[in-house]
Amino acid sequence: MHLSKWLVPALLLALTMGLRAQNMKSSLPWEHGKLQVSAEGRYLQHADGTPFFWLADTGWLLPERLNRDETDFYLEQCRLQGYNVVQVQTVNGVPAINIYGQSSHPQGYDFSRIDQPGVYGYWQHMDYIVHSAQRRGIYIGMVCIWGGLVKAGLMDVEQAKAYGTFLANRYKSCPNIVWIIGGDIKGDVKREVWEALATTIRSIDKEHLMTFHPRGRTLSATWFHDAEWLDFHMFQSGHRRYGQRMGDGEYPIEENTEEDNWRFVERSHALQPLKPVLDGEPSYEEIPQGLHDPAERRWSADDVRRYAYWSVFAGACGHTYGHNSIMQFYRPGLLPAYGATTPWTEALQAPGFRQMKHLKQLMLSFPYFERVPDQRIIAGDNGQRYDRLIATRGHDYLLVYDYTARPLTVDLRLISGRQKDLWWFSPVDGTYSYIGRVDDGIHTLQPDCPYAAGHDRVLVATDSRSSYKLQVTGDR
Repeated sequence: MHLSKWLVPALLLALTMGLRAQNMKSSLPWEHGKLQVSAEGRYLQHADGTPFFWLADTGWLLPERLNRDETDFYLEQCRLQGYNVVQVQTVNGVPAINIYGQSSHPQGYDFSRIDQPGVYGYWQHMDYIVHSAQRRGIYIGMVCIWGGLVKAGLMDVEQAKAYGTFLANRYKSCPNIVWIIGGDIKGDVKREVWEALATTIRSIDKEHLMTFHPRGRTLSATWFHDAEWLDFHMFQSGHRRYGQRMGDGEYPIEENTEEDNWRFVERSHALQPLKPVLDGEPSYEEIPQGLHDPAERRWSADDVRRYAYWSVFAGACGHTYGHNSIMQFYRPGLLPAYGATTPWTEALQAPGFRQMKHLKQLMLSFPYFERVPDQRIIAGDNGQRYDRLIATRGHDYLLVYDYTARPLTVDLRLISGRQKDLWWFSPVDGTYSYIGRVDDGIHTLQPDCPYAAGHDRVLVATDSRSSYKLQVTGDR
């Protein structure tokens, strides 16, 4: 049988897409059951016990600024880079208007006639986003409404109940939803509205996890630690560098420690009962330091790696990355916020965006739920600011993050084994370089690169009797 030159490529494309869809379907995370808090209260897992390491991208304006094709393209890039959550602002206005010119609130807070025949409305497009993410195994972290809108009086308690009822009924059957209450706001601002929204959603949807996204340099535990609806904590370490105080009010951490996001994890884990916690908004790649002055220095890939490893090694259950251009989906012709200059499609090639997956892979390479932060591993000086060393361990392995590649002294006796195998792990490319086998005890090591900020390495030590499969680049 002769096939035309046009039909063969079409058949090959269809076969490729079919195989891709089959592979995506076979690896959907919720096949392991719904997300829940793990038994020790520190991490997230699926119902069958499979660990879930939260690795999110910040796609705040996705519902408003991307069309269907762009949505598919963006979410596919997230999938390819290992992201399993995308955080979105469900509405960025009351009403919000999307790229199709459709309103989120055509009848205000009466959603009884929201779906009109023949109209591809705002919420049909939100449905498409959720389902596109679902096909790719990605959760949508749904910030129901941005905090500034509530602060401005654009949703009261009764409207929150109506809106929460609508959202919960519409998305309760979708397996890939995480509810995020708040949105860059302190929990004591219109607290009664946030409580009404959260408890209304939870009364209808008891299957999906829920958290609260707070204002910069604050932690959800400050207001909601004992709230029955809050499953895990979120903090926003924010976009300030050391010393950029800017009249923030009272911090839950020490003064002049703006970049020390590991401190928020420690504050959260000091509370009982223990709940998982993560940095839901650290400094974004390519955003000005301090956020509002485009003339300021920009945060780099080095910085976003440091925020990620510091918080996770301190005990966070995952991490959220952000890029200035991606979070607002900036493109030429739009008025940029925060001095964005890179089109969002180009920003998907940014080094920080593509390096986060190495942290997720590292964490999932070792027994997950036994891991605890343990600064006793640092036998020498913990270090201040960028020289801060962060250590974590399981029963037979330990990890130490060293942002400046300074010499470090570690106590290997805190994990099992009379002998230990040592590696340097690169957060830039996810590769391991074998150092050698040493006897148990205290050892001083010099990373395999010059001492400088951004020359980050992770020291990996394992009991020599263990058989972890690490992608080693050096000789063993």
